[in-house]
Amino acid sequence: MLAPLSVEAGKPVCFSGYAEDYGKQIKEVQFSLDEGRHWTSYDVSDSTPDLWVYWTFSYTPLEPGSYRLYVRSVNEEGKPSPEADVIELMAT
Repeated sequence: MLAPLSVEAGKPVCFSGYAEDYGKQIKEVQFSLDEGRHWTSYDVSDSTPDLWVYWTFSYTPLEPGSYRLYVRSVNEEGKPSPEADVIELMAT
């Protein structure tokens, strides 16, 4: 596991990446900051199955501490990624 990303509390942090599902269309990219109990969905249904979906997400940690951002995609069949990617943050 990589060391947590050091960030400053009260300042926005921008993340970006790519999602794809081996020939299936990505319909949503989802984000969670509570270890996957709740997900925020962003519609990317205008994507095509043959291209990767580029996503961005901005988050501002309000308090110093440790945070985990979970990211996953949902395909045209409504199936989420089998395992979410995790980005660890340490806000000071």
